[in-house]
Amino acid sequence: MINNIVIMNRVKSLRNVNVSGKRVLIRVDFNVPMDAQFNISDDSRIRAALPTINYCIDNDAHFIILVSHLGRPKNGYDERYTLKHIQKRLENLIQKRVEFMDDLETLKSQNVQDCAKRIFLLENVRFNEGEKKNDPEFSKRLASLCDIYVNDAFGTSHRREASNYGIADFVKTKVAGFLMVKEIEAFAKALEKPIRPTALIVGGSKVSSKITLLSSIMPKIDKLVIGGAMSNTFLQALGYDMKASLVEPDFIETAKEVLEEAKQHNVSVYLPVDLVIADSIDHPVVIEVAPIQDVLDGFHAVDIGPATLKLFSEVIELSNTIIWNGPMGIYEKSQFSKGTFKLATTIADSYAYSIIGGGDTADAVEKAGEKDKFSFVSTGGGASLELLEGKILPGFEKLDIKEEG
Repeated sequence: MINNIVIMNRVKSLRNVNVSGKRVLIRVDFNVPMDAQFNISDDSRIRAALPTINYCIDNDAHFIILVSHLGRPKNGYDERYTLKHIQKRLENLIQKRVEFMDDLETLKSQNVQDCAKRIFLLENVRFNEGEKKNDPEFSKRLASLCDIYVNDAFGTSHRREASNYGIADFVKTKVAGFLMVKEIEAFAKALEKPIRPTALIVGGSKVSSKITLLSSIMPKIDKLVIGGAMSNTFLQALGYDMKASLVEPDFIETAKEVLEEAKQHNVSVYLPVDLVIADSIDHPVVIEVAPIQDVLDGFHAVDIGPATLKLFSEVIELSNTIIWNGPMGIYEKSQFSKGTFKLATTIADSYAYSIIGGGDTADAVEKAGEKDKFSFVSTGGGASLELLEGKILPGFEKLDIKEEG
């Protein structure tokens, strides 16, 4: 049976089609963080789309329409989420004029058939209720704007929405952008042809959000490192009293099953041996390091301890491929960030092929100042998680496939 990641790796890319003289619609991911004054604090997602946009410009696309979402608007237009805030940064990055279009009707009024050498940025696609509903009529309206559809929004590729899924039913030529190709090739390298031994490091708050990942990836790894709040449930399953720490009682038996499954696949499992504990998460007065068997009454586990960090670091040093998804503690708070940040440095300084599964983990390695040292940092948290779970992502599902041979 052909693995799903191999199937996704066979989709046609932008380089496989001729864009010269063609109308090109690119689904990008410009869902970037902004402060209260709408200043962009991190433009890495915009920068990630530049190779695809510039390729279309350099290869004489008739015109280019950029489509994206921003945030989660509830009922139509919301000033906080307008892509108007993105326009100037995008123009500065591509050194070209970008024309902002309020909606599809405004864009169509430009008589796009006759528009040559122009770049349009369409307003937040989620202002239209047809987007989230994957409405066929809205998909068809988007498709009518282009000859070639390019999906380069890996961050939304796990969703079935009009601009990244439904539109493909109404466009003859639909291909992956360079970011999509880069993402799938990175994960394929880690999962299909890894240099062993392979270590999966998982963290975050809940076992429930990672259970499908843990079950599906077990045959592909040699070592499983579990940290973060999700390790509390595993430790509780092994008989340790985690006191006030976050534990998912409904998943204690599941945790036991994961440990048994790991044993069946000869996967070595590493759990914390000590923890940083605090009397309060929001307003801590007492912060201590305690062995896992000595968590104090009323205290919360908030980070891995120094002995655990040493243990995990030794696992990393003896691994050749490392996949990391989920922080080791509440890294957003400086007093609870040491475990996550030091682990990031350890992986970054290793000789392993290292891949970060997006989301909070990507944010953590950015804050640790180590992002550029990793082999690959994914732009999609939810998408990368589903990819690791072995699913075919909807964003790849309807794209054209390369001919074999």
